[in-house]
Amino acid sequence: MKKIIFTPGRTELAGNHTDHQKGRILAAGVELGLTVVCEPTDDNIAHIESVGHKTYDIPLSKLDPTPEEYGTSKSLARGMLGVFKDLGLNIGGFDALITSTLPVGSGMSSSAAFSVLIGKILSELYNDGKVDPVVIARAAQESENRYFGKPCGLMDQLACSLGHCVYVDFLTNEITPINARFEDMGLTMCLTDTGGSHAGLDSSYARIPADMVYIANLFDKGVLGDVDPKAFYAKGWSKEDRPVRRAMHFFGENERVPKMRDALIKGNGEEYMRLMNESGRSSEELLNNIVTSASGDTKLAEGLEFSRGLLEGKGAWRVHGGGFAGCVQALMPIDYYETYKTEMEKKFGSGSCLKITLA
Repeated sequence: MKKIIFTPGRTELAGNHTDHQKGRILAAGVELGLTVVCEPTDDNIAHIESVGHKTYDIPLSKLDPTPEEYGTSKSLARGMLGVFKDLGLNIGGFDALITSTLPVGSGMSSSAAFSVLIGKILSELYNDGKVDPVVIARAAQESENRYFGKPCGLMDQLACSLGHCVYVDFLTNEITPINARFEDMGLTMCLTDTGGSHAGLDSSYARIPADMVYIANLFDKGVLGDVDPKAFYAKGWSKEDRPVRRAMHFFGENERVPKMRDALIKGNGEEYMRLMNESGRSSEELLNNIVTSASGDTKLAEGLEFSRGLLEGKGAWRVHGGGFAGCVQALMPIDYYETYKTEMEKKFGSGSCLKITLA
């Protein structure tokens, strides 16, 4: 029997590069995402067709990580099958036809949405739809880490799997749904794809958690979430050192996330935008995930600076997601959105600015 399953993309609201350090995050599913029409088969092969992409088969007898597949959707699908099997969950063959409404370069985590979607297929077809969304999210993270080759945290997968706005404290394992509706505050959120390429940036992404872990190790800890912020600041660090700046970002951002959560709960748009701008400046000045020498691509930096000129005193703007290339996230009064969109698209191209509605 065929099933139709939807998985949303996600937008990161707060907690830029904190999830991999047992930090706090605020993220949400969006109304755009991936839809699959699927049905079980008895041939022990996962047959996956994505509209606009290559079709491929994955035999259930071959579920080990395959290095030559790193960075591909096939590796993610193989990973989900392998992790589900390792967890003792049921797996089986299936036919799947996937369509997407996620724009290319949107930064709404299509890889996490895809991994989670494969997990939902396996849950619905072979586990009576009873696999916990958090279990699916953790399986998707492991698939990205071990099979895809990306040392990501769990934020993207949780937001895609839970499908709503969520506050997560990875140190305490608190996962709290948040009712977030920007339109009720008179605000519009949007993402602008500045056209920067993520190609060749894997090492730049990987250096961020590596730098943070380096500082944590100085306190005999594995990640910054286990380090006492007072003990860190008592050292009197120099901001000239990149790992120090990134640790400063972590502690500041980690303190800011609950405040942004509370502003959302209270519907306080003015306070939320003030904190969102703080988050953006921290990513630019301390985390330094805007421009990388690996590519010299300045489009994201240009998008942030251009947004500053359009939104200062009116709204908020920040890097969206991993950084180094890609999208600007912006929040502004509803009646100003068309002006912002028009100006951003003059600079970055027609269709580059996309209104985002939280799921």
